[in-house]
Amino acid sequence: MIPKKLQIGDTIGIVSPSGCVSKELKNQFNKGIDFLKNLGFKVKVGKNALSTTLKYSATSQEKSDDISSMFVDNEVKAIICSQGGANSNSILSLLDFELIKNNPKIFLGISDITVLLNSIYQKTGLVTFHGNDVMWGFGNEYTDYDKQEFIDRLIKGKIGKFKHNSEWKCIREGVAEGTLIGGNLNCFNKLAGTEYQPNFEDKILLLETFDGSNAPDDVESELSCLKQMGVFEKIKGLWIGYYNHKSKIPYEEIVMNVVKDYDFPILKCDDFGHNTPNTTIPIGTKIKLDATNKQVILLDKCVE
Repeated sequence: MIPKKLQIGDTIGIVSPSGCVSKELKNQFNKGIDFLKNLGFKVKVGKNALSTTLKYSATSQEKSDDISSMFVDNEVKAIICSQGGANSNSILSLLDFELIKNNPKIFLGISDITVLLNSIYQKTGLVTFHGNDVMWGFGNEYTDYDKQEFIDRLIKGKIGKFKHNSEWKCIREGVAEGTLIGGNLNCFNKLAGTEYQPNFEDKILLLETFDGSNAPDDVESELSCLKQMGVFEKIKGLWIGYYNHKSKIPYEEIVMNVVKDYDFPILKCDDFGHNTPNTTIPIGTKIKLDATNKQVILLDKCVE
């Protein structure tokens, strides 16, 4: 199930399903709102998007209410999350997935929003989007690449090859086709063993890790969880993103330590993740991962 594409003049709803918008970051939040307005969109901020009821964030019910309100609001054509955080999984049992399924629209976020991107896809079949959020994407130091990928994917609905903004590396040769799932590794693993975790059969797995709070041994630990769940025996390929830890140990080296006994293709780039320019990636859409030729090709439309 794919949402309708954005048109200039549409209204975009802003929600905060994870971390709160602190006073220190309010200016960054406003800059992200300005980015959307400058593109020609109207913006509607969720009732609880700036709430700090729990001191560290809004309550689970407040967050869930905002998401439901945005999905049911006919004026709102897309929903973008303010930022990530740590506790978006606290709202999963409160979400009305039937309401979401009956009101499909673009839902975009990154980092801890990985939890929601994959849960919504798993529960409803709705394609969701891994990409820049309001504060750390468009409210920080966004690039022309960030802006153009947002436009190409969500306004123009372009399919075909993903544009390169960095050097792409073939980590293990091969070509595979499958449905794309994943996002931030740590956050994705919060779904382990729950009803919200996607099925891994015939999937291409997207993974990035925030180097600021995850050392190489943390990454190995999280990857080992996936291995012990049998994930790597089921997926068709792996697309890994940006990681620049102070140890200078490459992400792909840590990954290969864990998956060296498998044969699926692996491709590395710096075009998605934390503190790097981000393409806009549809979760739940069929792609072709050509690690040998360092290309990812979007095979099906993700907006209509």
